[in-house]
Amino acid sequence: MNLIWLEDFLALAATGNFSRAAEERHSSQPAFSRRIRGLEEWMGTELFDRSTQPARLTEAGEWFRGVAEDVLSRVARIPGDARRVSEMGALTLRLACTHALSLTFLPVWLRGLEADLALGPVQLMSDVLQRCEALMQQGKVQFVLSHAHAQAPGALDTGACLSAPIGGDTLVPVSRPGAQGRALHALPARREAPVPVLRYSEESGLGRILHTVLGQRLDGRTAQTVFTAHLASVLRTLALDGRGLAWLPRTLVEDDLAQGTLVPAADASWSVPVEIRLYRERDLMGRTAQAFWAAAVR
Repeated sequence: MNLIWLEDFLALAATGNFSRAAEERHSSQPAFSRRIRGLEEWMGTELFDRSTQPARLTEAGEWFRGVAEDVLSRVARIPGDARRVSEMGALTLRLACTHALSLTFLPVWLRGLEADLALGPVQLMSDVLQRCEALMQQGKVQFVLSHAHAQAPGALDTGACLSAPIGGDTLVPVSRPGAQGRALHALPARREAPVPVLRYSEESGLGRILHTVLGQRLDGRTAQTVFTAHLASVLRTLALDGRGLAWLPRTLVEDDLAQGTLVPAADASWSVPVEIRLYRERDLMGRTAQAFWAAAVR
């Protein structure tokens, strides 16, 4: 049996139309029909009732649809499972981390872990949260480190992964100082002068949190988006240049606030406390990865 036959079978089962299913499978109808017939000959029974339009699954076909879906699902998991098995004795940790935390929190945190744990090689992938989540779901990393907020759950908060808070941070509205050291761009905005806001793109986890927690409050203000970017570091540079107000992690702008190159642009009610959370595969394999998790969450 060819796995292509299973994909053909499910395409036809979904529509009952040979022409449409063949088009979806990027195949000519005669070739597609031959493959369906080949599957039925291999099975020793007809899977489709061709006497009706559209074609309908026979009783055997209804049973086989579940089998085909299960087989293809198992096949799709084989590469990830094979990697996990091969890595049971591996020393390399594979960690994805959002850009902002890879610049600030991660180096200090790893240094603290090394006081109790002999870390071997670490393969770090730094990206926006959406990409970090995808790397975990594809089995390409064992851990993801990111900001998190209970009101804005992400793809890794569905129960497929385990997680634990390992630190805290705050998203603070900041701006370059203007006259007398006050924020050049501040909330609340005057009606005659909309405040320019530097926002995160949809791929950003920080953007997801801010939209959920502050979205309605901002919609009621005279705020004007003047720039959108994935990275907090980019928005920080633009804020330092005086282009607008940005919500940035305190871990990223501590030195700027201390030096006065950035100043608070709103009162404390506009700040958003967030967790720094470590996610892991539910079925974590390998002594090295298990020891790392144990040291990180205790």
